[in-house]
Formats: sequence, C-alpha cells, structure tokens
Amino acid sequence: MPTVIAATSVDLVLPPTDQQTPTAAVLQSPDTQPLDAALTEMHVLLEQHGYVVVVYPSSVSPALEQRMFAVRAMLESDRIALLRSDLPPLGTAVLVRQLRQLSICDFSAGVVASASRLLTHYIYAGAVLNSVTKLDRVPVSLKSHAKSWVPGSQFAVLAGPNPQLIKIGQTAGVLGGPEFGTQLLVAKGQLQTDWVSGTLAPAWQVQGLQEAALPSDSARWWGTGKLVEFAAFLPDISVLYQLVASVRRVKCHWCSMELIGDRCGFCSSPLPQPENQTHATGVLNQGASASSRP
Repeated sequence: MPTVIAATSVDLVLPPTDQQTPTAAVLQSPDTQPLDAALTEMHVLLEQHGYVVVVYPSSVSPALEQRMFAVRAMLESDRIALLRSDLPPLGTAVLVRQLRQLSICDFSAGVVASASRLLTHYIYAGAVLNSVTKLDRVPVSLKSHAKSWVPGSQFAVLAGPNPQLIKIGQTAGVLGGPEFGTQLLVAKGQLQTDWVSGTLAPAWQVQGLQEAALPSDSARWWGTGKLVEFAAFLPDISVLYQLVASVRRVKCHWCSMELIGDRCGFCSSPLPQPENQTHATGVLNQGASASSRP
C-alpha cells in the first residue's frame, strides 16, 4: 500500500513520468470545501493508503495552511506529514512528482517524507522576469531594483538551491547550474523570451526540455506575471532511488518514524546533533547504473 502524496492545487500535479508513477491527491481550499468534507476526505485517504504526505508551497494562503493543520489535529493522526516547500511553484511541482515516484519504491512513509529536504537541494528552480521590484523571496540588491525600472529589462533569477540574479544582456555569464545530468521543465507566462531554451539550456547541458502550464501561484511568488519559470531536475527514478537509499536511516526519537537527514518529515523533530547525517558523496556520478525502481 503506497504512501499517498497530496498537493494543494491541481497545477502542482505534473503529468507522470511513466505508467507506474501515481497521481497525487489534491486538497481543496476552505473557500471551496467545508471542514467536515475536508475531514472526511483526509480520513478516506488514510484508510486507503495508511500515510499521507502533503507538499505545499510557502506562498499558499494562510487559511489553507491553517485548515491542513486543523484537520490533522482534529483527526488526532500521526500519519499525516505537512511539508512546507520554499521552492517556487514549478519547483514545488517537480518535488511533488519526485515524491510520487519514490512513494511506490520500498521506502517507508517516514523516509519518503524526509527525502523532500534532500531532493530540494537537487532542484534548480528559477525564472526570467521583466522586473524584480516586487520580488521578495530571493535576495535582490538595490542596484538590481534600480535597473528593473529601465524599459525592456529582463532578469534571470535562481531561487534555489543557491540564490542568484543576473541582468540578461549585460553579462557574459549565465546562472550557475547543476553539475549533474538534468532535464529542464519550462512554464511560460506573459513574457516573450527564448533565453531559457536558447541560452540557459545549452549552458546547463540539459538532457531534454519539456513544457508545462504555468502554476496559478507563480505570478504572486515571483512578484510579476511577465515571466518564464523553469526548473532543472533529476529525471531518472533509478538515480533518485539510489540518492535516497544512500543516506543512513534512523528512527525519530520523538515519534519513532523512520527518517533520513536531520529532521523528521512527520513530527518535524530535529535529529540529535551527533546523529545528523548527510547524503553519500558521488551518488550522482554513478549515472543511470543505479538500482532500478523496486
């Protein structure tokens, strides 16, 4: 019985990578679903799957976030993980899909939930923007703010794993990218530019480029609707599997769930410092020869 992955909007549920990748449950906002219906829906998910791992962006409405915590408290369940993602919406959607892929592997629910923190470090999420004047989720200098008032300006911004910002057209460089094989997902907003496909993709030596619909929350996250959002990610489930499997598993000292890394995905309790583990080095250099999906 695989752990079910849940998201807070339908546009965070990307098409599956193969016929085995399950879909995600989509939780409704308080505006469209009364509390008793939300309780019933979550109860059904728990009965059907045993554990529910909810991934939601930091830009989600406070009302929906409060609703999810209220549902978990009222059900008195320790089988619901609520994972807040600081990635931009498209990057969060990629994370949701990767957890969907891992949910049917031979990992426990605790490992799947805690793997979200590990996988976030391997998702290069950013956007091309026409302005950074309202961008408050990535460090922006006063000089960049001033430049954004110049008509026709465009900026390339990387939100994670290492925040970066460059002005397109006035620099010979590009954003620092991954040093391992990735595919690039692109979602176009109201900005006309081919910089992502024409400049960024070749510079990052991506293995493929795919298009997706722009998530509804992207304009609010980036501070403008004139953007092209992108996310580079590990596409191969065998590499994802080996990456997660390479980290030592321990039991949470608080809730006894199995976990990897430094924090439990279910109760959020940090691992005692001497036990903190980092992922094994060299995993991504071993390529697609890693163990396939169980």
